[in-house]
Amino acid sequence: MEIHPLIAENWKMDGGAAFGVVPQSIWRKLIEPDENNMVPITTRCLLVVEGERKILFDTGMGNKQSEKYYGFKYLFGDHSLEKSLKEVGYSFDDITDVVFTHLHDDHCGAAVYLDANGEAQLRFKNAIHHCSIGQWKWANDPNPREAGSFFKINFEPISTKGKLSLVSKAGKFTDLIELLEMNGHTQGQLIPKISYRGKTFVFVADFIPSFAHIHIPFVPSVDIQPLITLEEKETFLEEAVRSNYYLVFEHDIDVECCDVIKTEKGFRMNRSYNLKEILA
Repeated sequence: MEIHPLIAENWKMDGGAAFGVVPQSIWRKLIEPDENNMVPITTRCLLVVEGERKILFDTGMGNKQSEKYYGFKYLFGDHSLEKSLKEVGYSFDDITDVVFTHLHDDHCGAAVYLDANGEAQLRFKNAIHHCSIGQWKWANDPNPREAGSFFKINFEPISTKGKLSLVSKAGKFTDLIELLEMNGHTQGQLIPKISYRGKTFVFVADFIPSFAHIHIPFVPSVDIQPLITLEEKETFLEEAVRSNYYLVFEHDIDVECCDVIKTEKGFRMNRSYNLKEILA
């Protein structure tokens, strides 16, 4: 098995959106905002090579949207998913499976691009694309709160081109990967739990976007069911401490991976890691 973190893009997000009801005076002790109250974000996808399968978890936002769209994302740096894949020896065509944790724009947008004629094409033309059936239904009939994060151009062509596989329930995905399901952030978010060399890695996506969100009350304002998020985090983090999980963060620009401890003040990051040092 190989496990590779891949940076698709770096961008910025409003601090209030990132941390919800937690006051800035508290969360800024963990991450410093800029003069406009924006905090730096990354989109860290994950490539897992298991046997003949090259499984990509999430894709980043892609580049097919309007100038206005990207103006709201405050992109910075020169990262791209294509470059990140190339650095670890792979290309778009090598990917056999794309697993969407969910279908918010920054997690699936790069799966579809527009060709020179403006026609939608699949970036990973040899891949089956997997999504939970709950999230698929949710994204295709969005509620007003999430409608601005679901763009059908990002995922509808996957279905029309016959490359969609709907995951009906959480559980075993491959011999070494299990899919958990969380519903606080959005309905049917899939969270992969990967077993490798006696260690367990969990790609926590928007369930726990950064190390700061290990703190139970730190819930983004964009979560549709924040009280469910609180319950899911409590249960999951108890298990993460008990079983020595390593959390791999999709949106933490500084902390790639960490383990977790429980203190008198609640759950906290124990130590941050680079995945390479754990996998070596």
